[in-house]
Amino acid sequence: MDRISELTRLSRERELSPEEQAERAELRSEYLKEWRRSTLAVLENTYIQTPDGRKHKLQRKK
Repeated sequence: MDRISELTRLSRERELSPEEQAERAELRSEYLKEWRRSTLAVLENTYIQTPDGRKHKLQRKK
């Protein structure tokens, strides 16, 4: 995450080299993959409680 931020700061000051652009794209991709994985883990352990007290596992959208 720190390296992504550093490359973003650099991109505001100057144009990134092709190597830096590729590195930033790869790091962003890895970060998003990890974020999606952790978000899915949270959602898979989420339950909805109805007013009558019953709990239902959150269903995945198709």
